[in-house]
Amino acid sequence: MRFLIVFAVLALLGGYLGWHLWMLPPVAAWLRWLAVGVEALCLALWVLSMTRHVDRLPMGLASAVYNIGNQALIVIFYLLLLFLVADLLRLVHLLPTAWLRDNWITCAVLAVSLAGLFAYARLHYEHKQRETMSVDTHGRLERPMRVVAVSDLHLGYHNRRSDLARWVDMLNAEHPDLVLVAGDLIDRSLRPLLADDMAAELRRLDAPVYACLGNHEYFAGYYDSPAQVEQFYRSAGITLLRDSAAAVGPLVIVGRDDRSNANRLDLQRLLQQFAVADSQFTILLDHQPYRLDEAARAGIGLQLSGHTHRGQVWPLSWITDAVYECSWGRLEKQGTAYYVSSGLGIWGAKYRIGTQSEYVVIELI
Repeated sequence: MRFLIVFAVLALLGGYLGWHLWMLPPVAAWLRWLAVGVEALCLALWVLSMTRHVDRLPMGLASAVYNIGNQALIVIFYLLLLFLVADLLRLVHLLPTAWLRDNWITCAVLAVSLAGLFAYARLHYEHKQRETMSVDTHGRLERPMRVVAVSDLHLGYHNRRSDLARWVDMLNAEHPDLVLVAGDLIDRSLRPLLADDMAAELRRLDAPVYACLGNHEYFAGYYDSPAQVEQFYRSAGITLLRDSAAAVGPLVIVGRDDRSNANRLDLQRLLQQFAVADSQFTILLDHQPYRLDEAARAGIGLQLSGHTHRGQVWPLSWITDAVYECSWGRLEKQGTAYYVSSGLGIWGAKYRIGTQSEYVVIELI
């Protein structure tokens, strides 16, 4: 039923955009059909990229399907927004109908505007913002420690080993004592990570690495074959914390299972399994930033989350800001520090509009 609803909505919106693509350019009918056909093909490629069937294609073709489908989806999204606004203005007689029918000037303005917007969006995505924060551990450390926190790398058919290599160099340049990954290291499939031997790249990180699961690890097969996902983390030299904890000197790193698992442990119950001394500082990795008050009630010192991407592109950031208590950035609550990252990588198209890709350097003092 859910698939049918999604398909119906996609068909309705695609039909609306297709009608505008047919009406706008002053060209022969076969060229209008070509424009509508390209739109339909791009939507079909996006749907294919969201299924397991893409893993059956040759690697190069699978990567092309993923990238073309997802990049086109964002272009289609912005075209939809523009045509919706234009139709509203037309209905209230603020925009002449002639601007939306057989008009080369409108075609040229749209083409130049979108080309400029998405060139900026790609360059903005490639620039990784360095965020910093300081957290007081109230004397629990003999010396300050530097933690580099990341989330949502989404390694896969679009973020390949060459991207990861640049990110590893960037994180190593911070000389961290510890690297923490707050979920969604994997995008939707393990296949490209194994094909590119990304585990070898991750082993280049110059500090111990701890991670929790995200919802995309479940998309990538954790429901069906958790052993394969866990083996990848082991081969990458990453300690995966799934409703478990690890002591790192004066720190206790607690990793919750993702809320994709309805049977994951309650945070209080999880903490009861580990004897945390008053002299230790607790850091919680919890991918999805829901119910932040739980960490405060449990006495967690620092919670790191991701998942939201802050919408990736405007105006979706307005939605995430409305849905989450904190959809991005730092929050202080009842003695607990939080950071919700917008992600080092990205799901889908490599575009950032009104949001940023980032990593966080945390000084524990």
